[in-house]
Amino acid sequence: MSKAELKETALGGIISNPVFVLVLGTCPTIAKSDTISNAIGLGLATAFVLICSNIFISLLRKLIPDKVRLPAYIVIIATFVTLVQLFVAKFLPDLNTSIGAFIPLIVVNCIILGRAEAFASKNGVLMSALDGVSMGLGFTLAIGLMGAIRQGLGAIGLTLFQKTAGGFIVFGLLMALFNFVFYIINARKTKALFEKGGN
Repeated sequence: MSKAELKETALGGIISNPVFVLVLGTCPTIAKSDTISNAIGLGLATAFVLICSNIFISLLRKLIPDKVRLPAYIVIIATFVTLVQLFVAKFLPDLNTSIGAFIPLIVVNCIILGRAEAFASKNGVLMSALDGVSMGLGFTLAIGLMGAIRQGLGAIGLTLFQKTAGGFIVFGLLMALFNFVFYIINARKTKALFEKGGN
């Protein structure tokens, strides 16, 4: 693996953020980013499943027949989701009360299935683990940021932002901001390349 590939995979969760760029996992992001604790709890649960499923799918990629690869991925993902669900129910009962219904839905989270199909099934274990960490961190940061903003706005009396409609507003504004920042960065890189090429 080259340094460029390693860097691209490591930064993939930020540059190609699964929430604000790839627009995956929108339902849990909006539904459970009403508080920081809910957001971080769901983000870390998703990240754990993503990392573990990426590793196992990468390990088994040559053994899984093409015709049953999606059902096989779902079985692997569901196994780790069940472990997370049991752990949260046993050791974090308050978190289980607030996000418990969303934990089983991690099985069909587009981020996890998408990374399984697009990355883990085509790459080695170390790169797949790194991709899982990067995308899991990107998702956790995105949903955590939304949780912090929504909880903060709710604390100053703007309770609309702790409701679903407010979640959509914050999501849309953050997506626009995120894409604007990367548009500026890419425009500057392109300008620098043209100036370098002209010299």
